[in-house]
Amino acid sequence: MRVAEPTVERLVQYYRLLGQLREEGRLVVSSQQMGEMLGIKASQVRKDLSYFGEIGKRGVGYHVDRLYDHVSSILSSPGVWRLGLVGVGHLGYALLGHSAFRSDKFRIEALFDVDPSKVGQVINGVECYHLDQMPQVAREKGIEVLILTVPGSSAQACVDMAVKSGVIRGILSFAPTPLVAQDDILVYRVDISVELEKLLFFLKGGAGV
Repeated sequence: MRVAEPTVERLVQYYRLLGQLREEGRLVVSSQQMGEMLGIKASQVRKDLSYFGEIGKRGVGYHVDRLYDHVSSILSSPGVWRLGLVGVGHLGYALLGHSAFRSDKFRIEALFDVDPSKVGQVINGVECYHLDQMPQVAREKGIEVLILTVPGSSAQACVDMAVKSGVIRGILSFAPTPLVAQDDILVYRVDISVELEKLLFFLKGGAGV
């Protein structure tokens, strides 16, 4: 089933919200309530969930535990994804300690940097290797996904090295520059400056102002 990227993003939001509701002991939630909490139209919530075969009862809503398990099964990984993080600077270190990276779906197996003071060290429980070792370490540890928190001038070289590994399937880049990889490697960019510009644009009232 081919799923549009915005739909996947909303599913992740539903999953997080349902997890919070479970912790609060909530038993039932309606599409209207979910929409209000997430800033999404109730009709969109219903459409997204029915698309995957989960239909709540009209006038009753969704059973929180059941829906949580259902969305979890949709987002579930085939196993535990092994990740590598390239660039242990301020952003890399912050991501390494972020709660989002404590998950049963993936595990950071190795860090890569060129700073002699970091190479060979264990940082937040993960060993740091020299960037030149990335292809070999990726193969040895079965790393399939890389997170890049390096300067834009270094990002493409990291991608080229990932290609050499022969095992990297996906790259999440925080570098503010376009990247080129072969077709069998999926590259996603998180450009913080673009997101900030979008926010400021809409804060000032959009194109009509």
